[in-house]
This record gives sequence, C-alpha cells and structure tokens, in this order.
Amino acid sequence: MAATLSGKTVAITGASRGIGAAAARAFAAAGANVVLMARDGDAIAALAGEIGPAALAVPCNVTRYREVETALGAAADTFGGLDVLINNAGVIEPIARIEAADPEAWGQLIDINLKGVFHGARAAVPLMLAQGGGTIITVSSGAAVNPLEAWSAYCSSKAGAKMFTACLHKELGERGIRALGLSPGTVATDMQREIKASGVNPVSQLEWTDHIPPEWPAQALVWMCGPGADPWLGDDISLRDPKVRALVGVGP
Repeated sequence: MAATLSGKTVAITGASRGIGAAAARAFAAAGANVVLMARDGDAIAALAGEIGPAALAVPCNVTRYREVETALGAAADTFGGLDVLINNAGVIEPIARIEAADPEAWGQLIDINLKGVFHGARAAVPLMLAQGGGTIITVSSGAAVNPLEAWSAYCSSKAGAKMFTACLHKELGERGIRALGLSPGTVATDMQREIKASGVNPVSQLEWTDHIPPEWPAQALVWMCGPGADPWLGDDISLRDPKVRALVGVGP
C-alpha cells in the first residue's frame, strides 16, 4: 500500500483528533501527502508539524461549502492534485429523545455529519475527475442501519451519508470515482466519552476496553484506497467483520 500511496494526496476532515488524526499519521506513513482539515487550527497545525513537509493544515468548517472548496483547492495547488478524500468530521450531540431534542442542535449535527459529507464530495469530485479519478471514503457507523434511543440525529445523519455514498457510486463510479464507507464499530475516542457520560442506550454502557483503538480504522482507511476494497464500492465496509479485520491486518 505504501507504494500505491507514495506521492498521492489525501485530504482528511475532522483531522484534529481521534480517527482523523490517526488516519493522517497512517497515510503519511504510507507515503502520502496529507491535508489536515478541522475547525481546531492549533491542533492540526501541531499535527502537521509532527508529520513534517508532507502535511498541510487548513482550518475548515465542513458546514461551510466555500471553506471546504478553498481547502481542497489549496490541497491540489500545494501537492499537484487530490487523490483521496476522507469524510471523517462528525459529532454525536445532541443525545436526546425526540420530544426533548433542541431543533437547532439537531440541525447543526445534520449540517456537520451529512451536509459536510456532501460538501466534501462536491468540492473534491471536479478535482478528481480532472485527473482521471479518485477515492472518497466516508466514516460511517452501525447507527446508519440500527436505530438507537436518543440518537435520532446521529442515526439519521449516518443513514443519509450511507445513501449518499451509494448515490456517489451510482453517478460517478464509471467515471473513476471510488466511493465507499467505513463502519468502524465503537472506537476509543472523545466521542465515546460523550456517549458514556450520557448514560443513554446500550452503547453508553460499554467499557473503555470494549472499544477498538483509532489506529485500526486508520489502517482500514489506508487499505480501502487499494483494489482489495473494490467489492464494497458504493457500500459500507464493517470493521466488526473478522474477515475484514484479517484483510486489513488488525485485531482478532
């Protein structure tokens, strides 16, 4: 995989922490240039400093299309193109039952988790088509297909993102755009701390040791950029599947 990604350019949203930061390190280790996109400019600047000259930090709010377009344009200008987009930015709040959910907070989650995915793809596709293709991977969730109490916003956003991946593949797969989703299972990130603190639904009852490390989905994202993931084009890959873990080379 390192040879495949050598010199390629990978943009990652939500790159300031968790899966996004782990993915940035994994792609850089595989030889790629990495473009770090997140609202926390200080965090991505520090990560870019850690990675070195192959990293570019671009503060960006995925709810604002023009910011996403500008960030990906900077990626192409700096490194000569855009080969991979990882739509990773996402939030879990509001965790609230429907009758008590704050409409503004509910809508803000949709803006990040669903509209942010569209914004990334909309800005990336013209750049990728101009060079003959590319890969767009969205970090999905089991919540895309399983309703959970007090997660109406999150479940709806992930279901929408999963369908968007399918639409992206249907419209652009034959033109060289590889569209996939990664459903990683529960990952030891700050999001799980928020879920734990809520005390709502079975996911909050899991122990920290039940969650996989963010390096596992990061490694899966690198693997998904290669032909081994082609059978899943247009769909989600579940890292809960032992066969997938074996292919990626992580865990039991």
